Amino acid sequence: MFDKGIEDLRGRKPNILEHELANKSAVLLPLVKVQEETCILFEKRSSLLRLQPGEICFPGGGIESSDRGTAIAAVRETCEELGLVTEDVELIAPLDIMVTPFNAIIYPYVGYIKDCSKIQVNRDEVEEVFYVPVNFLLKNKPIFKKLSVKMDVPADFPFELIPHGKNYPFREASYPQHFYIWKDRVIWGMTARILNHFLNLLGTVKE
Repeated sequence: MFDKGIEDLRGRKPNILEHELANKSAVLLPLVKVQEETCILFEKRSSLLRLQPGEICFPGGGIESSDRGTAIAAVRETCEELGLVTEDVELIAPLDIMVTPFNAIIYPYVGYIKDCSKIQVNRDEVEEVFYVPVNFLLKNKPIFKKLSVKMDVPADFPFELIPHGKNYPFREASYPQHFYIWKDRVIWGMTARILNHFLNLLGTVKE
């Protein structure tokens, strides 16, 4: 009977609803020392990639079934893209999980790359890397805008089953966008949202 199933729920730990339907990835916000200054490493994606060629991002990618957790996936992807080994990366902490309107769940982490002189980028995935001082990012607030995400209702939607039918007031979602400018680079999108979250955690940048 279902009574036993109800009892079995005691002590259950929650997850993200319908997480199994989402595309899951893990990324690393990599801290490095450049001439004794703490910087953040960013990648410029290869122009040969099918998705988001030439855009700026953090190291990371899809979580594979062989990964024993999201942190391991973040480190593995970082090592593959930057030509490092696991011992070259020191994880510090997980950042907040990002759930996007685009059927994606992203598990970000912050950590140190111990010696950036060891980096040998994988040219199939990464065109180049560059470093931005954390102090610069803390002192220079991003441009902030909001996008509207509207409901695209299909023609065969069963309006007769809901209140007000075709006049139902579907809500629009708001999607924040941050733009950090460093020299001739623009850091935006999900990368900028993760970056902004990290800077806010440092306690010196406020929305």
